[in-house]
Amino acid sequence: MRETLQQLGRLLLGSVPTIFFVVLLYWIYTVLLYKSLVRALAERRSRTEGAMEKARADVSAAEARTAEYEQRLREARQAVFKAQEARLQRALETRAAALAEARARAQVQVEQASAAIAQDKVAAQAGLDAQGPVLAEEIIRTVLRPAAGGSR
Repeated sequence: MRETLQQLGRLLLGSVPTIFFVVLLYWIYTVLLYKSLVRALAERRSRTEGAMEKARADVSAAEARTAEYEQRLREARQAVFKAQEARLQRALETRAAALAEARARAQVQVEQASAAIAQDKVAAQAGLDAQGPVLAEEIIRTVLRPAAGGSR
């Protein structure tokens, strides 16, 4: 066992420089590489998160502009519909005025025609009244006239 302990002691004594170099290598890695690496990763993470926040802000701004555009588009459509409705209303009013004017002219023409017919009726009645006795006399002469080749 003593020999084993001696071998173990020599082994430990031989490994001391290796342990020293491993500790030194770990310390150099930590000081030179790991801290720089952690700093670079933190900077990258902050830049990435900043870019993500900027992207979110850009998306929010784009959504706001889109909503504003859609609102203005709805307002423009409403204005167009109102203008069309106003034009339609004016056209209907113009049509109603033209129809009323045509009806008034037609009414005047009907009244003029009725007056002309009444005048014609009065004239025809006067003519019949004037011709009545003449026609009656002619009828009486025709009825009372002896038959031409008759009894005489």
